[in-house]
Amino acid sequence: MNLPSDLKDQFPLLSQIINGHQIVYLDSAASSQKPDSVIEAMNSYYRTINANVHRGAYEIAAQATEAMEMSRGQIAKFIGANSANEVVFTKNATESFNLVARSWGGQNLSEGDAVLITDMEHHANIVPWQILGAERGFEIRWIPLTSDGHLDLDQLDQLLDGVKMVSVTAMSNVLGTLNPVREIADRAHEVGALVTVDASQYVPHLPTNVNDLGADLMCFTGHKMCGPTGIGVLWGREEILDSMPPFLGGGEMILDVRRDGFTPNELPHKFEAGTPPIAEIIGLGAAVSFLESLGMAEIRQHEIQLTEYALNALGERYGDELTIHGPKDASQRGGVLSIQYRDVHPHDLSQVLDQRGICVRAGHHCAKPLMRELGVGATARASLYLYNDESDIDALVDSLEPAGEMFAL
Repeated sequence: MNLPSDLKDQFPLLSQIINGHQIVYLDSAASSQKPDSVIEAMNSYYRTINANVHRGAYEIAAQATEAMEMSRGQIAKFIGANSANEVVFTKNATESFNLVARSWGGQNLSEGDAVLITDMEHHANIVPWQILGAERGFEIRWIPLTSDGHLDLDQLDQLLDGVKMVSVTAMSNVLGTLNPVREIADRAHEVGALVTVDASQYVPHLPTNVNDLGADLMCFTGHKMCGPTGIGVLWGREEILDSMPPFLGGGEMILDVRRDGFTPNELPHKFEAGTPPIAEIIGLGAAVSFLESLGMAEIRQHEIQLTEYALNALGERYGDELTIHGPKDASQRGGVLSIQYRDVHPHDLSQVLDQRGICVRAGHHCAKPLMRELGVGATARASLYLYNDESDIDALVDSLEPAGEMFAL
């Protein structure tokens, strides 16, 4: 089954005219657009049941609690979790990683231990480990890349020696590479290590089951999957989350507070201090419903076809003048195209494309170690999602040449 041909009509921003051109939004790896159903779900909360959750004895407070917890259940089912208690709400994936590093890492890592990450990680899956490592003295190791943008697993057994945590992205936000998470997880578990997965670029685009991935903990964010900003998720196996101490203190994360200490709440609330982002959680539940209505397998197939079309169109038009980093096979990657075009600086390229209504991201994409491995300071990144089509790719292809001419010496 193909995606509906009128899908763009459900995203109000995509009807805009920018600089005299119909907007072409190619920056979903940074943040996706939101369909009417998500916007309406959040507006409806504020219009009809705007109240704090969990402890209100009046009707709209009970309705708000029910709506929020219903979203938690939807999200748990969407990722194949065994229980809604395994779904912890954070403000974004970055906070989820910090929670894992500070709570699990603070309890389990010390001098002589090691954490294994990869050369293609987002800073959110690097810096929290570096901060803790500076305090605790453990080692951080890196899985290198092959020349075609895959993880080089030839030395994985040696790298895993003494490792307690492997933290790896399921899909690169720069290269689009889909990593063999299950293989890495199985080998990590053989040496007693846990596995945290960065699924921020994975959950929005592919059918996801945490058990199939072999993950122990998984971080992702709402705003890249048609949901609102300000809401992220940490999923973890219940026994692991149960063993971890609270990350923040106050509000819903307590059962009791005394002069001599406190008793933390049960899962998942012991990690959800203070008033939660209620409207955003409800919005994320609506986003999950929207994605399920389209079918994640159908979304993935659409993106494979569109990525293949983009790789072919750009390659045929520009040949050696253009570099697209990452795997060449669309089935081995997501719809993330990091581009180097002639000698045009990515920021210049992005600005020229913007004059034609085309939105792409220019910069290091919060992946500076990877940029250094690629030998570049930045790229222009066009990223595709369910609402993009071939006309968007055609607009991008046609607009690169004028940019090249503008900056030609």
